[in-house]
Amino acid sequence: MAAERIVVVGAGFAGLECVKRLEKRLRHEIDRGDVEVVVVSPHDYMLYLPLLPQVAAGVITTQAVTVSLPRALKRAHRLPGTVVGVDLERSTCIVHKISGEEIELPYDRLVLAPGSVTRKFDIPGLDEHALGMKNLAEAAYLRDHVISQLELANASTDDEERAARLQFVVVGGGYAGTETAACLQLLTESALKRFPRLDPGLVRWTLVDIAPRLMPELGERLGEQALDLLRRRGIEIKLETGVQEVTDSAVTFTDGTTLPTRTLVWTAGVTSNPLVKNLDVELVRGRLKVGADFLLPGRSDVFSLGDCAAVPDLTQDDPDAICPPTAQHATRMAATCADNVVASLHGQALKQYKHHDLGLVVDLGGTQAVAHPLGLELTGATAQVVTRGYHVFALPLMRTRLRVIANWILHLFGGDEFIRIGFLSGRKGTVEDFEGADTYLSADQIRERARAS
Repeated sequence: MAAERIVVVGAGFAGLECVKRLEKRLRHEIDRGDVEVVVVSPHDYMLYLPLLPQVAAGVITTQAVTVSLPRALKRAHRLPGTVVGVDLERSTCIVHKISGEEIELPYDRLVLAPGSVTRKFDIPGLDEHALGMKNLAEAAYLRDHVISQLELANASTDDEERAARLQFVVVGGGYAGTETAACLQLLTESALKRFPRLDPGLVRWTLVDIAPRLMPELGERLGEQALDLLRRRGIEIKLETGVQEVTDSAVTFTDGTTLPTRTLVWTAGVTSNPLVKNLDVELVRGRLKVGADFLLPGRSDVFSLGDCAAVPDLTQDDPDAICPPTAQHATRMAATCADNVVASLHGQALKQYKHHDLGLVVDLGGTQAVAHPLGLELTGATAQVVTRGYHVFALPLMRTRLRVIANWILHLFGGDEFIRIGFLSGRKGTVEDFEGADTYLSADQIRERARAS
């Protein structure tokens, strides 16, 4: 009798925690060969996304924010590649391996947790010139890019070029954008000591968002305090303002102003991974519609969770409310989803997911932060202790936690070296370069493949 195969797509917060739970719950079945768990991911690590801005700022290293899959997983089979399509009728995943080979992977149970990608809009020049902050490569590239702009400005004899290279624009006033602007502003402020030819007054960071408030999820009071703190640090905040056009040397805003710049960081939200959008099933606000048990409607073998899934929020009175795409929810969904996969194998009843949000934390660099844990409103050093304590607790492995803490201590006492590693030197490093959203198969392409086979 062939083993029951559980395929988990993605090894982010949701995917990794789900696989770890499956390994624990199905340990004996896996060891006997009755069940096989396969996790498909293009990388051999889980990325701790909330700390990416600190990677870009050089506060912690790239390795410190990764969790090794070979260390974290003991019984699951790891398949290095990307699931570019799912044939629901044939219960098969189409996997593009990192070797370039394409294979079909049948499943008995499928867990979709491919996460999200950067959300973009039809803005002239955006695809060609915007830099992202959604994965490790983008963070490493952005750090290189910012340091290179300081070096080029320092070497330039053209006043206009120097001014443009020292203007940095971040679009998106959510957590990712705010933390990116805050952390990188401290990087450039510190780096100026190494570039005595540069006028500190020329270095400007601008944070732009179409919304009327910064990080509205924090509440009005904390949002205003964060806004005031950033402005006092010299970061210009442009609210109720969008981007109209981007060129290689300037950005034009919807209020009619044009800002000369060579750096536009795009963090204006995320959208579901193209894999789930191409499944030809019902979506809710761009995310895969599932029940509170994580099952696709009408299916008993396909589950979905994390950023790509519209999971009903049973803690809200609004019947249309769905859980926000946060790491907090993803890790807690994983345990319930894994339990439901096991229950489906054993013919048992499935659980409903319900989790009350524990609050939000925002690291603004240095000793500055704002936090809203368990209904409390915190700012300053106290908020920073809570924020970093939360991140340490949320990291999956003890060695990863210790590595992050060591990086914080080393940076506190040793500062930054401002080294540019030359990552992808000579290339633009746009969102499309790093996220490759055009590699996925459409529903029509999947049907055509099925007919051809």
